Amino acid sequence: MKALAQDYDAALFDLDGVIYLGPFAIDGVPEALEELRSRGNRVGFVTNNAARTPATVAEHLVELGIEADTDDVVNSTMATLRMLGDDLEPGTRILAVGTDALREQLRGAGFTVVNSLDDDPAAVVQGYSPTIEFPKLEEAALAVQRGAAWYATNPDMTRPSDRGLVPGLGAQLAVVRACVTVDPQIAGKPYRPLLDETVLRLEADHPIFVGDRTDTDILGANNVGMDSLFVFTGAHGKHDLAAAPPEYRPTYIGYDASALLEPPRVAEFHGQRFVCGYQEVDLTDDAAYLSTRPVTRDEQLDALWAGLQAAWRFDLNIDAVLNSIDTLR
Repeated sequence: MKALAQDYDAALFDLDGVIYLGPFAIDGVPEALEELRSRGNRVGFVTNNAARTPATVAEHLVELGIEADTDDVVNSTMATLRMLGDDLEPGTRILAVGTDALREQLRGAGFTVVNSLDDDPAAVVQGYSPTIEFPKLEEAALAVQRGAAWYATNPDMTRPSDRGLVPGLGAQLAVVRACVTVDPQIAGKPYRPLLDETVLRLEADHPIFVGDRTDTDILGANNVGMDSLFVFTGAHGKHDLAAAPPEYRPTYIGYDASALLEPPRVAEFHGQRFVCGYQEVDLTDDAAYLSTRPVTRDEQLDALWAGLQAAWRFDLNIDAVLNSIDTLR
């Protein structure tokens, strides 16, 4: 059987939880990306995180042993800048609430970056900052209350790290949202602007998106009509998939990004049974059960994929299937 990536001209990757966790590359991913490139697939990196510039992200990837340059990286600030360019005049005063990288990109796009409500900003742009100071959030809330347009680079409530989940920009946005009566305009996944920007910049005709979150990566891909591969190396896991509404469901699953180099999982329905590989999930009136015993990780992925089809197609309880799968979160 042919590899999954063979049906696509480009593979677009989320970063946190897919390519790396904190400062460390996920095992096997650098080698998988090198093999993808050797087979002729374009590789692009897509991140909701606006804390670093594309150049800094590319440098980090190279340090991890991954071939990358600035043109391969699209962050949510770049999509935000296109939104701002459509709405605001050059030189518009913007209160930037985020990192120096966010301010650098805003200035580079021709906007005037200010630091205080007293500078009369016409807009507020929030991006993730791991060291955000609470007074900055207060300034943002007050500026929005006074009529400034409010933009955010992404809605992520959490971020995966090598130590576990940590609060993301969504948590910082919630502080401001508690004080205002409007919602921000958001560029990052699951909203269209970031993925549209990525496809445009990479000139991809038929890409696949690889992500670790159902609520941003997979939903975002579905929102733009893009196929997706869900991986288990980041934030979400088997229970998130089982509970996912239709628009949050991936086209494929694999343990990590190297699944692009393998044949895609296919579950076939035979009577009252879903079969994937050698794994079989039997259906009853209200639940599904494994009639086989998956041992290896690949076998457990096959069992999960068969179980997910039962949950998604017939709305069956698959707790018994999930409980039999102990190598996946």
